[in-house]
Formats: sequence, C-alpha cells, structure tokens
Amino acid sequence: MAAIPTALSSVNYKNSRRLLPERKRNSFVIHCDGSLSGLNTRNNRSSQLSTNAVATKKDNTTASTASKPGHELLLFEALREGLEEEMDRDPCVCVMGEDVGHYGGSYKVTKGLATKYGDLRVLDTPIAENSFTGMGIGAAMTGLRPIVEGMNMGFLLLAFNQISNNCGMLHYTSGGQFKIPIVIRGPGGVGRQLGAEHSQRLESYFQSIPGIQMVACSTPYNAKGLMKAAIRSDNPVILFEHVLLYNLKERIPDEEYVLNLEEAEMVRPGEHVTILTYSRMRYHVMQAAKTLVNKGYDPEVIDIRSLKPFDLHTIGNSVKKTHRVLIVEECMRTGGIGASLTASINENFHDYLDAPIVCLSSQDVPTPYAGALEEWTVVQPAQIVAAVEQLCQ
Repeated sequence: MAAIPTALSSVNYKNSRRLLPERKRNSFVIHCDGSLSGLNTRNNRSSQLSTNAVATKKDNTTASTASKPGHELLLFEALREGLEEEMDRDPCVCVMGEDVGHYGGSYKVTKGLATKYGDLRVLDTPIAENSFTGMGIGAAMTGLRPIVEGMNMGFLLLAFNQISNNCGMLHYTSGGQFKIPIVIRGPGGVGRQLGAEHSQRLESYFQSIPGIQMVACSTPYNAKGLMKAAIRSDNPVILFEHVLLYNLKERIPDEEYVLNLEEAEMVRPGEHVTILTYSRMRYHVMQAAKTLVNKGYDPEVIDIRSLKPFDLHTIGNSVKKTHRVLIVEECMRTGGIGASLTASINENFHDYLDAPIVCLSSQDVPTPYAGALEEWTVVQPAQIVAAVEQLCQ
C-alpha cells in the first residue's frame, strides 16, 4: 500500500496544552446509526487492520424492519420521490436531459414521470449538453424551476460555459432582475471500471464559480431532502450523486421533510479526531471506524454534505472539541474540496489545532480502467485508519 500523503507544516503546534484522552481498552461495536455499545469481553482489540470492515447493525429481535415507521427506498428511488413530490407541489418544476423521458433516465431517477406529467414537463433532449443546459437556465430566468440531468457528470464539462458564465453570474450581472432557480444533477464519482471519462469528480471544477451552491448526497434520506431543498432554492444548485450509491437502501419518513442545503450531518460523535468526508467516502470512513474503535480511538465523523458553502459552525465546534482533523475525499488532491476545506479550517480555527490537518484524496491521475489500479487511486479504509493513528500519536 502506498504511503499516506500528509501535509507537513512548519507551524509550531502546542501539543503540550491538550492531551489526547486516554484510550479505552475495552472493545466497542459501532452501529449503523452511529451509536456505540460495549462488549462483555475486555482487551479484545483487533491487532490486524481490516480493510473490508463494516459497521455492525443493531441486533433488534423485538421489532422487525417492516414494523418501523416510514418506508424503504433505494437512493435513486428517494431522489425520484423527492422530485415527484415537488412536481406535484409546483407546476413550474420541470425536468430536462438525455433520456429522462420515457426511458426514465440512465439510472431510472425519472422513471414514470413522463407518463404522469407529459413530455413538456419531462423533456427528452438531444445529446447537446451546452444547449439544453442553456435552455434550462433560460427557463429558470422566465420563472420555471428546471432540473437538468447530466447523464454523466463528466458530460457537463461540455456545458461549463453555460454553468459558469450564465448560471452562476446572471443574478448579479442583471442587477438582481433575474433569479436562476435551477438544479443541475447527475451521477459521478469513481465507479467500477467505467474508465477515466466516466469517473469524473467535478466538485473541484465548479467550486470556484461565484453564485453556485453545491451539495453531495450520500444516503436515501439526505438524497430526498437535498433534492427538495435544491428545487425550492432560488439559487442555482449542483447536486452531486455517486454512481455506486444509487442502490443503497434506507428507511425514510413517510411525512414530508426538507433538509438545509448548508448544513453538515453529524454521522458519529467522538472525542479524539474529527473526520470530514462526503458522498461515497462516508462509507469508507465508517468501515475504518470499526477498526479504529476496536483499537481504542473515538473518531467523530461528519458528512459535510454542503460542498459550497461549508458548514463552518458544525465543523468548527467539532474542531474545538477534538483538536485534530482528517479530511477524506474522492476528489483530486490538487485544488480539490479537501484543499479548500483545509484552508477554511486553518483560517478560522487554527488556534484550536494540536496537529496539522491531514487530507486523504484521490491521486492526481486519470482513473484507470483496470479494477486493481482503479482501487489504488481512491482512498481505502486502511489508509484512513493509519492516518488517524498518525494524527493521534
């Protein structure tokens, strides 16, 4: 395994003023809801790193999953449910993109919507990303609330001119005469041998565009809540969905809910180190958390969700508590979300840090097609465990 890149700093951190709480020697189990429970056996610490560790689900024999409130949905179904609820609520909401109509979208997020709402509200477009993205921006200027689907996030590079020069700037350059309530969404991230052009992480490309908000969903619950919030926002929002999370299943509430576009999620409270992550890497971090807990560490895991702007309130409170930060992302290392997040934390919370911030990112190479090589380019749970151990020394 390649050595974990860590940022070395000449800053003299005052490690002497705060000591890491003594590691608990008894073992714990981390549940899927982020809670901890103690095991009866003591000193049962894992001496071997498990890269395939998974969070243990609660053993609840008194109540079955079916008896819990809410309903189970896959992530792509949760996106569709949120979209459908907003289309029912507001006749100005419409969808456009390649194969979003009767085919139902490349990952079936819009399946059945064309039949229900008609071809004008669910509009199939030619393979012309720059054109139909511009059409969506124009529709937003006239009062509609379009959702533009990119069949793959990599294809939206063809629409970069529309997104940067029009989508993000028209509200300002028009002197506030126009609002651009548009949602741009689609699958991205490193899949399973999809090749370099279909394994793009475009967060770093779009984060510098003024006027754009960016969010990344990671569970069916927040996928639906963020979709509804993005549609209702008067700002242009880019919703990043990971291609490997579409079949993730979760029970979500029956009642309506809308999430805050600018709020991070506390996935697991802890005391020793703050781990900031988003999208698919949330699950790599939680896999590593099982090993870390067995080794006596107590990591705090935050899914930042809002990639622009950052929720510095939640992040700052965590940094003030743990004094150590590890950022885990699938984005590229150079100019990525992690780099911007590192700068923001150093600018706002430098005095609370007892160690330099460590950022684990994908390597700055095109994603290989070969499965073994593809895996090497992305952060793995073993690297996360080793980074936490290094930070907490």
